[in-house]
Amino acid sequence: MAADSAAGRFDVPEPDAFSRTYWDAAAEGRLLLRGCAACGRAHHYPREFCPYCWSADPDTVSWQVAGGRAVLYTWSVVHRNDLPPFGERAPYVAAVVDLAEGPRMMTEIVDCAARALRPGMELRVAFRPGGGGFTVPVFRPADRA
Repeated sequence: MAADSAAGRFDVPEPDAFSRTYWDAAAEGRLLLRGCAACGRAHHYPREFCPYCWSADPDTVSWQVAGGRAVLYTWSVVHRNDLPPFGERAPYVAAVVDLAEGPRMMTEIVDCAARALRPGMELRVAFRPGGGGFTVPVFRPADRA
């Protein structure tokens, strides 16, 4: 995340040569994961190495397009957040979802009242504009996708 120490802001991602691929794909409406051919597992957040078998071979650990399906694992309604741009969106639902490909992902649930959320609820990825021109993957109930 980019930080402005004078203002205490932590509001936009700061892509580097590696993570730019992830953010560019999100801007195009695609959710990317990293997958490892050596152990057969996908992981998120994206890393240059596999966190399971530690392979760092670029021919083994590569970008993969996720299908966009997930189930809700857990969530919390955030009523107050002093960091921009989150404060203007409060309340919002911060969540952890289990992607169909296996990894868990921290995200936000949109287009659903918090009281309607249920563990195991089927979700689909959506993308919304974020700060600094970035597009952020979020999830909504599958019946609203």
